[in-house]
Amino acid sequence: MMQFSEIPPLHQIPPFSIATMNKNQIHRARPWPGFPTSKGLGSFGDANCMEQLLVHCANAIESNDATLAQQILWVLNNIAPPDGDSNQRLTCAFLRALIVRAAKSGTCKMLAAMANAHCNLSIDIHTFSVIELASFVDLTPWHRFGFTAANAAILEAVEGYSVIHIVDLSLTHCMQIPTLIDAIASRLEGPPLVKLTVAGGATEDVPPMLDLSYEELGSKLINFARSRNVVLEFRAIPSTYADGFSSLIEQLRVQHLVYAESGEALVINCHMMLHYLPEETLSPLSNVNSNPYSFEPSSTQSLRTMFLKALRGLDPTVVVLVDEDADLTSNNLVCRLRAAFNYLWIPYDTVDTFLPQGSKQRQWYEADISWKIENVIAHEGLQRVERLEPKSRWVQRMRNVGFRGVSFGEEAISEVKTMLDEHAAGWGLKKEEDDLVLTWKGHNVVFATAWLPA
Repeated sequence: MMQFSEIPPLHQIPPFSIATMNKNQIHRARPWPGFPTSKGLGSFGDANCMEQLLVHCANAIESNDATLAQQILWVLNNIAPPDGDSNQRLTCAFLRALIVRAAKSGTCKMLAAMANAHCNLSIDIHTFSVIELASFVDLTPWHRFGFTAANAAILEAVEGYSVIHIVDLSLTHCMQIPTLIDAIASRLEGPPLVKLTVAGGATEDVPPMLDLSYEELGSKLINFARSRNVVLEFRAIPSTYADGFSSLIEQLRVQHLVYAESGEALVINCHMMLHYLPEETLSPLSNVNSNPYSFEPSSTQSLRTMFLKALRGLDPTVVVLVDEDADLTSNNLVCRLRAAFNYLWIPYDTVDTFLPQGSKQRQWYEADISWKIENVIAHEGLQRVERLEPKSRWVQRMRNVGFRGVSFGEEAISEVKTMLDEHAAGWGLKKEEDDLVLTWKGHNVVFATAWLPA
């Protein structure tokens, strides 16, 4: 257990929201012996130093060194205000997540007391209306890149089909679909019948949150499609990533047996959703009562692999996989912290290019990033659902279960470039073998891949 006999009393410890403190309060708050005063903290302000301090703080919390943890937290609190520059706001979010982790452990009683005293650890996640969310995802290429690349690949794959069944596994609640319907409606051979299936309630606990049911969303999409002279059938199947979308897979399997001979195109669109499926660092079936799939898993198989195998068994016309290009799967807290810090600086850096400081949308945007940081840092086991894998690992997974990559055509690349021209100059596009990668200042952000059964 941590011992706090040498820790100053709570009233001597600065609050964890520096924005509420004036300069006299900061200078009166004395650090522990050997640490600089707030006047001498300027040298700690670069991103590398902030990352190192976060790493030392994480190590101190994990080793139950309360004195060192408190000292580092004091320094971080003074150099990373929540209304500072992008690196300071990033560090502030990680600081908050470390405090939540420490307080959750039950050993950092002082940190828990500080959290309760200052009440600034909760994240206010906004619940979007459809119109708000549509506008929100259009602000940045983060999602629009995947929408544009995926729609181009889908349109090419379903050319000539009179019935198209789209299974939309998307974090953004079908925000990609209206643009796809628009494109389908303008086909030379006339619009097909479109069947849209979603996993209802799959991400109800993950931002962005939507303020209406999937039945209501379906009605809006059907009406939109009708306005484009497209007949849309909508179905939401209650299903969750926690069990590998087992009920969705079972329904698709039944449908596949019925419609396999009818010439129906089956499109599986995976937009930033599959990284919530449990992977190898969790036991294969630790969160389900029974095997949700029809084949026996090996001792090393995860629900992630089993889900992809089940998709391959459906013999889809095309699978599009879009996700964030980072590795947040390590069971080691420090490795995970470093990986997250060196990836999630990007959304903080980009936000200055499209949202003014103090705007509501910026608060919503940064709250969603803070939620992700807290999930990566403060939680473990099944509660830690933000388990991103890099493109290279997803490519290997898809190949291992019997898919082959298909290259994005020149038209897709042209459409992505046109979309990027609407945004800040730091955004870029590169092609890696068959795949497309969205970049910010040369750093990989999001990848888009398209797959056919091998």
